[in-house]
Amino acid sequence: MFTLSTATSEPYNAIADEIFRLRDQKEKPEVDSYHREEAMNRIKELQDFIGSQQSKITEFDESLIQKLIQQITVYDDHLAVRFKSGLEINIEA
Repeated sequence: MFTLSTATSEPYNAIADEIFRLRDQKEKPEVDSYHREEAMNRIKELQDFIGSQQSKITEFDESLIQKLIQQITVYDDHLAVRFKSGLEINIEA
């Protein structure tokens, strides 16, 4: 049976912590890259959809709303519209 003394386990723990920190640091850009690529794909999909629509919208189009808008939050003094692309705008009431 192998047992680490307290004096030996401190450097071991420091090295293990550093390995975990470096592993997390390595994974972060990969995750960020994936999210960036997904956002770009959503934006391209929305651009293609908008490009296929009539140039002038004259009436409410539910399919367009469902395709573009993720959430609308109503406040006392303004509306917050979050698009599926991640962009959010505030509209004063």
